[in-house]
Amino acid sequence: MAKGKSLDELTDPVFYILVALVEPRHGYAIMQYVEEETEGTFKIGPATLYTIIKKLLDSGLIEAEPDSEPRRKTYVATNYGISKLEEEVERRSRMVDLATIVLQTRGRKGQ
Repeated sequence: MAKGKSLDELTDPVFYILVALVEPRHGYAIMQYVEEETEGTFKIGPATLYTIIKKLLDSGLIEAEPDSEPRRKTYVATNYGISKLEEEVERRSRMVDLATIVLQTRGRKGQ
């Protein structure tokens, strides 16, 4: 499936939703998972959630489970979604590594 340009690098809300969907979950469970796993530091509201779910579905990163109830759809990451999440973890890890090195060397210059 075609990968949406806006999903080349995942925003924080998209990242957290995709993490939540490594296991099948319905919308409310996704919001709860993100809030609980981030100890309340990150919350996703329903409007944001369903806008992102539509983008993730359209890009092939997630799919609706075929046996979900119509009023309580369950979503899960596809293999493509898992691969994209792995790429994003690597990208973010490199960002943290760079910042860590810069901060560790920060007072050493000019001494």
